[in-house]
Amino acid sequence: MKSWSLEDNVNDWVKAEFARIKQTKYTVESAMSPYLKDAIQQGVKMKRLELEEAGEKEKSKSWKPDFELETFNIPVIIENKLGLSKLQATTGDKLKNDIKTVKTYAVNGAVHYAQCAIMSKKYNEAIAIGIAGDNPENVAIKVYYVYGSTDETYKLVDTYETLDFLENKKSFTEFYKSATLTEDEKHKILIDSQAKLQEYAKKLNKLMNNHAITAPQRVLYVSGMLLSMQDITIDGDIEVGLTPDSLKGSNLNNKRDGDLIVNQIENYLTRKQIPQEKLSLMMASFKEINKDTDRDTKTDLDSIVSTLLSELSSVNKQIFTYIYQNIFLSIDSMSGHLDIMGEMYSEFLKYALGDGKEIGIVLTPPYVTKMMSQILEVDQESKVMDLATGSAGFLISSMQLMIECAETKYGKNTTKANNKIKEIKEKQLLGIELNAEMFTLASTNMILRGDGSSNIRKGSSFKEPLDLYQSFQADKLLLNPPFSFKENGMPFIKFGLENMQIGGKAAIIIQDSAGSGKAVASCKAILKENQLLASIKMPVDLFQPMAGVQTSIYVVEHTGKKHDPNKQVKFIDFRNDGYKRTKRGTLETNNPMQRYKDIVEIYRNGNTADVSADLWDLNTQIVMGKITDSGADWNFDQFQKIDTKPTLADFKKTVSEYLAWEVSNILKQQDPNLGK
Repeated sequence: MKSWSLEDNVNDWVKAEFARIKQTKYTVESAMSPYLKDAIQQGVKMKRLELEEAGEKEKSKSWKPDFELETFNIPVIIENKLGLSKLQATTGDKLKNDIKTVKTYAVNGAVHYAQCAIMSKKYNEAIAIGIAGDNPENVAIKVYYVYGSTDETYKLVDTYETLDFLENKKSFTEFYKSATLTEDEKHKILIDSQAKLQEYAKKLNKLMNNHAITAPQRVLYVSGMLLSMQDITIDGDIEVGLTPDSLKGSNLNNKRDGDLIVNQIENYLTRKQIPQEKLSLMMASFKEINKDTDRDTKTDLDSIVSTLLSELSSVNKQIFTYIYQNIFLSIDSMSGHLDIMGEMYSEFLKYALGDGKEIGIVLTPPYVTKMMSQILEVDQESKVMDLATGSAGFLISSMQLMIECAETKYGKNTTKANNKIKEIKEKQLLGIELNAEMFTLASTNMILRGDGSSNIRKGSSFKEPLDLYQSFQADKLLLNPPFSFKENGMPFIKFGLENMQIGGKAAIIIQDSAGSGKAVASCKAILKENQLLASIKMPVDLFQPMAGVQTSIYVVEHTGKKHDPNKQVKFIDFRNDGYKRTKRGTLETNNPMQRYKDIVEIYRNGNTADVSADLWDLNTQIVMGKITDSGADWNFDQFQKIDTKPTLADFKKTVSEYLAWEVSNILKQQDPNLGK
């Protein structure tokens, strides 16, 4: 690749990028609008005075950035330099701002111009982009949000490899929200939204329980009604989905409220071009909604919906109205700014399912599915498989991470990002589920996220055609197998590892008795062609209200070679994850958000992980150990180091307790009434 020789070559690359994304409203330095030009020049003069007071001289009277975009609410200023080494200059974590550096380095110059524009008082904020490169294959971009004219009034936005986020106003709006919200602010929005949704979910569960709707029916009601609320596109025209006003309480066949809902579901799925076999399976489940005609008869309003409806309504309309007002509209709003629909909806489903006993399913908490996906380093190119899909929690978490990676690379709502996300949803996720209700739930879950349901299959993972796995070529496997299956479900991961790419990685959460003797046959077979990388012991109450189930996460790499007994395995104690779980709900007791971030760091870096000493004692919570080929030594407590040597503190405590006991006895002997 021939190297560039002129800065104009970098400018031409930027122009080509703008042409590719069809952004035509940029200007070069000579065509800058008078308003922005005046703002920058005013600021330059003021900045120059500051620099001259600091002893720096600058002869040039006219500084201008290479490119500007003024089509958005705030200006975007771009400065280019020839050579990757000219991208930016820093002192520690601060950008250098002396005259020579500002003129020599792309980022420093762009931020300088942005601060000048703000210093003029004509703008309050700006976006500064520095671009430097050696040739078309070696170009680097850094993007800063600038909100003041002094030092440290800027912050680096997520790394971008292209300018796709400047494609249009919609993509820029998404970028802007990401740039301006801090992580703490994002977390607060997430927690507030989650709390609100949990409140709605609990009330909905009570509403359906009041009308004698069983747990399996509840999840079908929720997923089916949500589908019936979706708009349908017909030949470019949009037919609005059902609303509460659509349900009239008619007693006529095919016009009952339940009939209208079921018919709308089928119309929606047909328009989504769901394969006929899958559509038939799903509709067989959704017909629970109009199965009982008594639920279509007008009746007194439940107190939970008394403020939402003004007259007698059918049970189906009461439930539909609550879901529409508090779930459908709320989820749609929340997902618009944080991409949290997957996690929130999964949390809602957990409540709708109750404790899972009625259908034999225990859902993995969304913060655990997210953590396991992060441990496997799922990204936009991953091919993720779950052979015991349940409600698709693992696929949802993986899909969210994959989408975030694509949006980070190309920018939110850009053509390139949207094309990649479409590919992710259609081709990079594979789920298989035997249980009919859960299959319907998983398919619905993915459809509501943009039709990632094309690879959700109904059936036994072990009986699916082998060419399904061979053509999919999974490189990530995530599992929470049914604990009632033989060997606690360990054959699922054995089978999955056998049907994924060499170099792929798997993570399974399972009763840890599987790793200490109950699944010896599968564990031995796994070690013949795979490497056990880590074992993470999870909280005993993780699956409350299914109390007393001790689980571990096993992380395995498919190497195609026998497990190397000389390679050490990371054994991590994560029994304290910062949550306390009861039948009434989950309480935060000791910074669980940070702990779940930290556990990913600890998995990657072991004892050298940069985590808080207040939350972790890495010397006791991480053990490196070598396993045998027995298949029965995969758990943390089998390698836990227990120091039985008494310390000086132990001695002092024992002596103190003994002296206190002696004094107590003496006092009691002096006065028999003491101590009673």
